Amino acid sequence: MSTPTDTLRIDIWSDVVCPWCYIGKRRLESALDRFEHADAVEIHWHSFQLDPAHPKGHRRPVFETLAQKVGAPIAQVRTMTRQITELAAAEGLTYDLERAVSVNTIDAHRLSHLAAAHGLGDRMHERLLRAHLVEGEIVDDPDTLVRLGVEVGVPEDEIRRTLDSDEYEDAVQADFAEARGYGATGVPFFVINRAYGLSGAQPVDTFLSALRTAHADTARATS
Repeated sequence: MSTPTDTLRIDIWSDVVCPWCYIGKRRLESALDRFEHADAVEIHWHSFQLDPAHPKGHRRPVFETLAQKVGAPIAQVRTMTRQITELAAAEGLTYDLERAVSVNTIDAHRLSHLAAAHGLGDRMHERLLRAHLVEGEIVDDPDTLVRLGVEVGVPEDEIRRTLDSDEYEDAVQADFAEARGYGATGVPFFVINRAYGLSGAQPVDTFLSALRTAHADTARATS
């Protein structure tokens, strides 16, 4: 059993429409299942936008967005995304990117901050990732966000008040700034104990090694 001084903090920057982020989340969870001191781990989610310039209110099928971005026909984009769908399946995730819709994720991130204030940050981020990548939900739609938030236990009246205001906008922007401070240009991005950075959906063994190294260093520092 770990003592309070052995606590490991994991900060994770992620976007709720990021297919690699959901894979990275599952791989980290698999590593934690094997980590001897998982009871001492605290996870903190942070906001990041893959496409902050995406106009608010503009919705477009993900395959159309990717086709324009890479300058390739949609048929080629389907082939390109097949690998990530297969990698997700290996982690128990059933992606349906054919149904996924590109949106601006700022309101989803504000909802995530509200959920975190209720101790529901991890559950909220999980629900939003699943909604977009597996279920084809429109994660900038206010009614959808209210329903998803209520599902994980966030009070409905607080969700509606938040979405009708600019509440948590400053916190979201602070997350973006902190990511830039770490030099993160993409997600998922993981920082263990403010010292060990891991970029991308790393293999489970890589996460486990980093967790063990960070724990050993913490134990030495507090002994």
